[in-house]
Amino acid sequence: MDRRKFIKTAGMTALGASVLPFLKFSSATAAPSGSAVVVIGQTINSLDIHRKGTNRPSYQIAVNCYDRLLSFGTKKMDDGSLSYDYSKLEADLAESWETTADGKSIIFKLRENAVFSDGSPVTANDVKWSLDRAVSLGGFPAVQMKAGSLIKPEQFVVINEKTFQIDLIRPSKLTLPDLAVPVPMIINSKVAKANSTTDDPWATEYLHRNPAGSGAYKVARWDPGQQLVYERNDKWTSGSLPGVKRVVVREVPSGATRRALIERGDVDISFGVSDKDARELSGRDDLSVVSTPIENCIYCLCPNLSFTPFKDKLVRQAVAFALPYEEIFKLAAYGQGVPMWGASDNSPKDTSWPQPFPYANNIEKAQELLSRTDYKKGFEVPLSINLGLSSWMEPTALLIQEGLAKIGIKATIEKIPGANWRTAALVEKKLPLHLENFGGWLNYPDYYFFWAYIKGHLFNSSNYDNPEVKQLVDETLHMEINDPVYSDKVKRLIKIAFDDVPRIPLWQPTLNSVMSQDLSGYEYWFHRQLDARKYNKGKG
Repeated sequence: MDRRKFIKTAGMTALGASVLPFLKFSSATAAPSGSAVVVIGQTINSLDIHRKGTNRPSYQIAVNCYDRLLSFGTKKMDDGSLSYDYSKLEADLAESWETTADGKSIIFKLRENAVFSDGSPVTANDVKWSLDRAVSLGGFPAVQMKAGSLIKPEQFVVINEKTFQIDLIRPSKLTLPDLAVPVPMIINSKVAKANSTTDDPWATEYLHRNPAGSGAYKVARWDPGQQLVYERNDKWTSGSLPGVKRVVVREVPSGATRRALIERGDVDISFGVSDKDARELSGRDDLSVVSTPIENCIYCLCPNLSFTPFKDKLVRQAVAFALPYEEIFKLAAYGQGVPMWGASDNSPKDTSWPQPFPYANNIEKAQELLSRTDYKKGFEVPLSINLGLSSWMEPTALLIQEGLAKIGIKATIEKIPGANWRTAALVEKKLPLHLENFGGWLNYPDYYFFWAYIKGHLFNSSNYDNPEVKQLVDETLHMEINDPVYSDKVKRLIKIAFDDVPRIPLWQPTLNSVMSQDLSGYEYWFHRQLDARKYNKGKG
């Protein structure tokens, strides 16, 4: 599809809402009493966040079906909507916690009444088994735990049935908040062990399809590629019971169809809608639109340094100057979010993150930079996008394609199904040029760099490797932000990112959701996945 055709068809409804043969209920009114129906655009590929290859849409199961030792508080935004509060850590399965006098350990007291969905008690043995699993399976979960200095099973100690201890390998500002992200979910180890094998001691095959948690919901049904049905866990003790007994999450790839469903009142919420739909639906009296800025997140273009031309920093800089940023922001983001281009200085003035990079559309500058390389006549490269995020990636890619063509770089757009994206872009890291949308869960610049700029880490899909960046991240990641040298080190990190541009920022996005006036309790979370725990609809 060329840009002209895309612009012409972008606002058209491609599929009628009635053409959904796999849906068990044709409308929200046909769903069981006390239900909420949600539509999402991406595919859930596993019920186990620890499993290798589990994609981001699947993280919602860890949120809704499992508890953690800690959680974050809630705050009210200026528009009256709810958001998590990173500044407040609150009890979840741990009713209290304290650091020992020598500062070397943290002791957690578990809720006496906490039980799993099967009614069995949550014990310190379950906590240890779960955290042991998170640090032992490797991949993304282990690296996420490492960010909080949670590295090895020996750190996790059972004191008694309801008392658990973490021994610290170092003081770190990230340890406690890292226990509140989705990864360190507490699993019913009794159930998991009963379904483990010699070849699969962590029961990854079983937990892939069968959650075993103590969270607000259980999974009543999962039809991969079609829908997932949550059923309220009435034994939940870590909060007030959700006001909705059943949540039906339907996967509807077409944004036009999701829009038609919410406009007709056939569903209660369309989660993660496009910027275009959010803007156009915001004036309707029968719908509520919530758009929340995503902290620590950037939509960006990633040149992969494994692709020979992009090994040259001047080529990457040339690409950065060739992009039509303002046009991209207008067409793909509909003006929603914060521009991340056009900084007037090549050095950061502060440690705020994200912040604009010192690039803007300047074809002459791009051509001059490219002329100083071995690729002065240009080259060909595939430009990959995630079909699950096509609402912003496709128009962005078309405009990037046009911009690069002006400096002799021929980009061919390659569309990858959402279910395959994580493996291709993040695990195998094999895409020469691609769009990405990483947002760091813990709201510090050094945490973002830990994930996105360190060789081998999941979200460094550019295969960027810089020893100085690694050293600076190692030095700042666990440092308190009021440390006298923290600011200078972080500004140096940002300065290197400005110069090396292994990631070319486009804009800081918002997360948009549209819901019926009958549904309340929507809350934004940093993980950008569905959290139904506070939903209420009618009398529930």
